[in-house]
Amino acid sequence: MKHLLALFALLLVSMTSFAEVIILNGVYQGRDIYIQNPFSPDGVGFCVFEVLVNGETTSDEINSSAFSIDLTLFQLKIGDPVEVVIRSKADCGPKVINPDAIQPLSTFEVSDIHVDDENILRWTTTKEQGALPFVVEQFKWNKWVKMGEVTGEGDNGPNEYMFKIRLNAGENTFRVRQTDMDGTRTSDRVMIVSNTEEVTIAKTKVDDAISFSRETQYEVFDEYGSLVAQGFGQSVDMSEISKGRYYVNYGRKFGEIITKR
Repeated sequence: MKHLLALFALLLVSMTSFAEVIILNGVYQGRDIYIQNPFSPDGVGFCVFEVLVNGETTSDEINSSAFSIDLTLFQLKIGDPVEVVIRSKADCGPKVINPDAIQPLSTFEVSDIHVDDENILRWTTTKEQGALPFVVEQFKWNKWVKMGEVTGEGDNGPNEYMFKIRLNAGENTFRVRQTDMDGTRTSDRVMIVSNTEEVTIAKTKVDDAISFSRETQYEVFDEYGSLVAQGFGQSVDMSEISKGRYYVNYGRKFGEIITKR
């Protein structure tokens, strides 16, 4: 038995030493994958000896210095998951020319976006091509501030999403966006007016804490523009922060000055 196990282990090592594997995972986007396929170092044939798509061996002609993997042969729909396995000889380097061919794209369209009576941001999408996170942002303090993320379904839809938001007094503008591998950003936005009471700071000269009139999202910067505190709550612990002047973003307020004594 020991001899058989040793023989099996030797055989396994021998098999793996003669093969290298490239694995690509993504979603079908209607595009072929192109491979640069050099000659084998031993002078016999080319590097790649097998290509599998979702576990099935392709019928593509791979005995060439360059070839394409035709994904249309597998009856895939846009957005379907794809796994491509490229097996090649050891010490041989095939190159995938366009690995982004199966990466998710930010192509969604919003058919409806609104905020309901319970302060839930709801949106409905179509034409998604692969699962990408939706980033929910609110425009305040002269910039877009990230509130959270929702995982996209990645198919043609329609797909419905929701995210709990917090409203400031007056005008509130939110957007949902995606960014894909190419850096392409797609977004849509909605504006809502709230009658919520304006948040205020109790004192502009503090010892240990900044206190707000109610819970709010906040940022605190020092005189050099460095962020020293951020979060959500009704107070900010300043006990470990040096004395001096600070600038506070909160609610709809931007750059309000407080002094730590």
